[in-house]
Amino acid sequence: MNRRSFATTMLGASAFARIARLPRQDRADFGITAIDGIRVGHYTYMERPTGCTVLLTEVGATGGVDVRGSAPGTRETDLLDPVNMVQQVHAIVLSGGSAFGLDSASGVVRYLRERNIGFPTRAANVPIVPAAILYDLNIGDSTITPDADAGYRACLAATTGALAEGNIGAGAGATVGKSMGGGRAMKGGLGTSSFRTPDGVVVGALVAVNCVGNVVDPSNGTIVAGARDGNGGFIDTRQMATLGQEPQIALGEATTIGVVATNAAFTKAEVTKIAQMAQDGLARTIYPAHTMGDGDTVFAVATGTAEVDGNLGLVGALGAEVMADAILRAVRAAESIPGYPAARDYPEN
Repeated sequence: MNRRSFATTMLGASAFARIARLPRQDRADFGITAIDGIRVGHYTYMERPTGCTVLLTEVGATGGVDVRGSAPGTRETDLLDPVNMVQQVHAIVLSGGSAFGLDSASGVVRYLRERNIGFPTRAANVPIVPAAILYDLNIGDSTITPDADAGYRACLAATTGALAEGNIGAGAGATVGKSMGGGRAMKGGLGTSSFRTPDGVVVGALVAVNCVGNVVDPSNGTIVAGARDGNGGFIDTRQMATLGQEPQIALGEATTIGVVATNAAFTKAEVTKIAQMAQDGLARTIYPAHTMGDGDTVFAVATGTAEVDGNLGLVGALGAEVMADAILRAVRAAESIPGYPAARDYPEN
């Protein structure tokens, strides 16, 4: 099928293209770590492709979440409901390993407790560490999954500098384009992106891309990575949908998970709205998204370290854009593993 046969919506494509052409000084050099108060660390297993990624907000950040996939694996997301008491989080964990990978958050809690960081109670400061996982058990030995030690080691590796992307951390075992079965899928990965407004507001995204659908560049409709047709091209799932064909979705074997962050100050309800809007970036670049086989989850955090008033509509819109860019960066940075070629193996990408 023609890789360029589908036209993206003019609003989404033109907005993305405008941001892509902005001068470099408007782009943050280090992705999501360009935001003051955020450090990110990875732990990647050598035994098989899997791992975890930890975003630390040790001084606290207002947190929210939006879950739209039908097969999520999460921890402490109920806590982020705006009607609930706790307002701030101290870390967000993204992990491979399916539900087993949620154990990595325990190591992050230990790391923070050793430093007396957390929600204050009479007995102790209790670290607030929401987490989400993706399914990568089909890659290598499924008994090897991120554990508490992996989460702790990711914290020790956390940096405010430039982040590695691709086959690292939570993206190590990620694959994409699984709508026609695993034999036609490609390598996914982890990516990050950020944008700085003229008044100093920074909006960043960090995402592990492990989707049922194809990854599409919204600026031109080109499939970047996805279900392969066996002839050096891709099966366009967008055309399948219009023809009434049903993709072969393996339930619970995918999920794209990520975080959008800003240095502006927002309430818990506003941060939740930013997480919702950031899901638009996921939907622009992944087709189909939010399926019964995905557990698509996007967290949002606001550090409030910028001395400016946050514009909710602007930050939410930019959150969608940097999420889309981070997804593209994830698959373009990925390297092939046995049975799963990468986007870089296709010259047009």
